[in-house]
Amino acid sequence: MIPWEKLDTARIPGSDEELRLMRRGKEFSIKLGSNELMNSRLSGSEAALATLAAKQIEKVAKPVILIGGLGMGFTLRAALAVLGPKATIIVSELVPAVVAWARGPMAEVFGDSLDDLRVTVREIDVGEIIRAQRSAFDAILLDVDNGPEGLTRKGNDALYDVSGLAAARAALRRGGVLAVWSSGPNPAFTKRLRSADFDVSEVNVRATGRGGGARHMIWIARKI
Repeated sequence: MIPWEKLDTARIPGSDEELRLMRRGKEFSIKLGSNELMNSRLSGSEAALATLAAKQIEKVAKPVILIGGLGMGFTLRAALAVLGPKATIIVSELVPAVVAWARGPMAEVFGDSLDDLRVTVREIDVGEIIRAQRSAFDAILLDVDNGPEGLTRKGNDALYDVSGLAAARAALRRGGVLAVWSSGPNPAFTKRLRSADFDVSEVNVRATGRGGGARHMIWIARKI
């Protein structure tokens, strides 16, 4: 068995927590303490976040998409694959080192996705972008933290509370979609989405995307 090698660490802004980038052969892992936040072999649910949201806005000729959280680029690459050449994709990543890892040790995982002309990467809290916009996006995709229950940074809770959902709704165009990834179900969050005047669907997906692995949850919330 090839041992894990620690490649780098990164402090999470606004937190005392530290991310660790690990590698074992061609496999990468990003960990927080004893928790594995993402693994390069498990991309199915993160990709589904993009494909499920894109399906909801497929009639939009020039969609504008905001992705919260770069991670290992699974959501971004899936979005690029299903959206047309006139799409605009803004990726917000709070931890600058994660962007550096994407262009450095994990460059093979990301391929040419970061150089696609449709893509802009901003090293900023996605909540700041959302709060600064009105009717700007056709879809907002949030793969931030472990879902509505914050794990890496307490400040992430503000994305999922009542005021955060109101800001997301205001930032969406009519008929726009808020898609949220989570490691598991959260009935209280579903209730908050509906109270914020979203039409909500819950979709269970597998981590591997091939019928195996842990079950993750994706909320598809349409602005009505």
